This record gives sequence, structure tokens and C-alpha cells, in this order.
Amino acid sequence: MYNEILKDRIEAGLLLSEKLKKYQNSNTIILAVPRGGVPVGYVIAKSLHLPLDIVLSKKIGHPNNKEFAIGAVSSDSMILDEHPNVPQKYIDDEIIRLRKLMKEKYELYAGNRKPLDIEGKNIILVDDGIATGNTLLASIAMLRKKNPAKIIVATPVIPYDTVPVFEKNTDEFIYLIASKYFRGVGGFYEEFNQVEDEEVMQLLRLPIGTE
Repeated sequence: MYNEILKDRIEAGLLLSEKLKKYQNSNTIILAVPRGGVPVGYVIAKSLHLPLDIVLSKKIGHPNNKEFAIGAVSSDSMILDEHPNVPQKYIDDEIIRLRKLMKEKYELYAGNRKPLDIEGKNIILVDDGIATGNTLLASIAMLRKKNPAKIIVATPVIPYDTVPVFEKNTDEFIYLIASKYFRGVGGFYEEFNQVEDEEVMQLLRLPIGTE
């Protein structure tokens, strides 16, 4: 395993690329989770000559406690837990509100380009670290509905106890550090600066060298 500390997101991306070498120049798309996952995903996409896109999903919070997720939504699919006491109108309104936010975010980051079609392709879902993993698990469930060939999740850092959850919910799970003493994702990087919107926009517009 690696030293329990990574220099920065670039090093994380390079180390993950090594473990993902078999996907080089293949029928595979890198889907990065903004914002922190985009610098990592960019390095992997560039190293393996694969196209890069972003995946956006938002949790639907409980009306009495926004932190408690009752489901999640992406631009074109959703998953919902059973919560009979939550009014349907609240859920419908939240879905509309969150989709509008995500549409604005996608346009901000990717301009007017269309999201890549993932049907029949391998997708490598990349973040700069997993804490609870709930939003990512929701993204996986929603991406499955689009019939990709395989869903691979690649992350530099994850709590040790969460590894089996991702091994069960993905076709392949790649990580660098699984810590029994998890102290937040940033604790495993020497440099863990906030990734700004501008950086995401810039990385998504840079040529990656894939045709």
C-alpha cells in the first residue's frame, strides 16, 4: 500500500491511473464528481486517453432535517426510499428544484456540450475521496439505469469499513488508501485546496487527446 498520505490530487490521479491501465484507449468514459473529483479524473483521463465528463447528483433531504437523505436525483433519474410521512408534493418540488440547480451547474462547468452517452460503455466514476459514500452510491444506482457495460469506482481514500459496500455495488472498486483511522478526506493529502468552479471549467475544456 501507499504511505498513508498523498501529495495532492494530481499524485492521486497518477497512482489510480496505474491501477486502471487495462482501460487505456478502451470503450471507457471517466465520470468525475465535481468539484474535487475533477482534477483527479482529468489526470486519469489524460493518462489513459479516455474522454472526461462529470456526474452530478443531489440528495433529497427530509423536510424536517435536510441532512437526512430520503433519496437522490440526477438530471434524468432518481431513487427514493420509502418515507410514507413525506408529502409527495414536497418530493416533486424538490426534484424540480434540484434538477434546475444541476442543469445550471452542468452548463456552468461544461458549457453547451451534451453529456456523454454511457450506454454499453465502461464508466470509471472518480472522486477525490469517499467519506460516507451515500451520494456516490446514489449516482451508481442512477447510472445503472443507463445500461453501461461496467461501473468502476476509483477513489484515492476511503474509510476501511466502507470498502465492502463499494465492492458490492460496483463491478470493480479501485482505491489507494483504506484507513481504519479515517479523519476526513483532506487528512490524507498534504495539499487539499478547495477546487473552485473556474478550475473545473478549465479542466473540462482542456484537450485530453482522445478521438
